[in-house]
Amino acid sequence: QVQLVESGGGLVQPGGSLRLSCAASGRRISPYTMAWYRQAAGKQREVVATITSDGITDYADSVKGRFTISRDIAKNTMYLQMNSLKPEDTAVYHCNAQWSVFSYWGQGTQVTVSS
Repeated sequence: QVQLVESGGGLVQPGGSLRLSCAASGRRISPYTMAWYRQAAGKQREVVATITSDGITDYADSVKGRFTISRDIAKNTMYLQMNSLKPEDTAVYHCNAQWSVFSYWGQGTQVTVSS
């Protein structure tokens, strides 16, 4: 069992930056594919960025060049650095850990981009 806790969300102006953290406990994250998802009000949850156990990253087209996913194995934590934020990035951001048939979710952290 993996427990995931997100933090770092908040209110930011357009063009600003935030760094989200996803702290894992229960098991080491190193063998897991980790991901950030987001869900805006009235919309389906969508994948934002993923990082595999080998450290290979992938991004949704809407965030490429603005967001960076990373992980610190020693701290058992995953991050999402978000730059040049836009109002359309407003959503609840969730982290996910997946390995084989096992998939774990955090409760989410709200990101609001508004002037």
